[in-house]
Amino acid sequence: MLGMGSALETLCGQAVGAGKLDMLGVYMQRSWVILNTTALLLCLLYIFARQLLKAIGETTAIAEAAGVFADWMIPQLFAYSMNFPIQKFLQAQSKIMVTAWISAAALVAHAALSWDLMLKVGWGLVGAAVVLNVTWWFIVVAQLAYIFGGSLCLEVWYFMALILVAGYLKNAEVAVDAMSICMNILGWTVMLAFGMNAAVSVRVSNELGAGHPRTAKFAVTVAVISSFAIALVLSMILVIFRKQYPSLFSTDEDVKELVIELTPMLALCIIINNVQPVLSGVAVGAGWQAILAYVNIACYYIFGIPLGLLLGFMLGWPIFRGIWSGMLSGIVLQTCVLFFMIYKTNWNKEASLAENRIKKWGGYKDTKVNHIVEDNQEA
Repeated sequence: MLGMGSALETLCGQAVGAGKLDMLGVYMQRSWVILNTTALLLCLLYIFARQLLKAIGETTAIAEAAGVFADWMIPQLFAYSMNFPIQKFLQAQSKIMVTAWISAAALVAHAALSWDLMLKVGWGLVGAAVVLNVTWWFIVVAQLAYIFGGSLCLEVWYFMALILVAGYLKNAEVAVDAMSICMNILGWTVMLAFGMNAAVSVRVSNELGAGHPRTAKFAVTVAVISSFAIALVLSMILVIFRKQYPSLFSTDEDVKELVIELTPMLALCIIINNVQPVLSGVAVGAGWQAILAYVNIACYYIFGIPLGLLLGFMLGWPIFRGIWSGMLSGIVLQTCVLFFMIYKTNWNKEASLAENRIKKWGGYKDTKVNHIVEDNQEA
């Protein structure tokens, strides 16, 4: 749904650049219909989570716990389907601080409710699910209140596959715990990259819609360099404090030792994963979602996962290191492909395509040809 919702980054961003603000609400409502329909279909995965996990060989304990959690997480699924279009709707208009403040308030509420329901009341996994439902729907309602009252995943699945594979190992509970810690840390750092993803996507789509290809190209360069620098600093912090930070998440010595062992791989993954979303954001801003989907499938699922299984189960590498190395290779390949695509891009042509796209989906009379010509002359 995140991938489907990203189509609005292209349409809304380019509509803003072209001055067709009246189409923003239309795009958002169309996306709601599509994503909520998708959510209804995805509910089946949540409802039958126990049976599916047992069918692929996960332990009964893990399957049952995941099944309980999945049942209670169904409301969050529909919060996703509402939230992603709203976010793109606001981001296209550079209403970033609105979503930032709402998310900050949700984070504070999430921490307080998590402590209360999970630890004090003792609801455990159910409490975690309830808190996630509440905070995500709070974000949706707050953003809608702002819109009406004022102004206007392929990749995630890829990494969740690591946790699924961990469930097959001999000491499954320790492996799942350690991988969950690593994936949470990776998820937190990737949030920064997703912010950069949204920013560069909006900027590229705005500038292409306005007929400014040179400015769009400059935004790409700034975003990539900034994201790489941030990732490098975060990775260095993790490596330096690799023997200390696992204690923040677990008291189990086996889990902590495994996290320490995986930290160098995690640090490398953070660096790569902070650059790759920025390149994906450029692709989304330019309207390359279809091509991007094929690249993701080929690099992640045809190349990365099979290579990881080969290294981890057949060539004698340590299981985690082998699987993660293969999957990381898939991300590196995808990053290289996106770099090549962007390097070879004719931004003047993309600006012309953006103009045609706005005409097709929004219909406007004022052409941007003169702006494109002027921008070409400046370049």
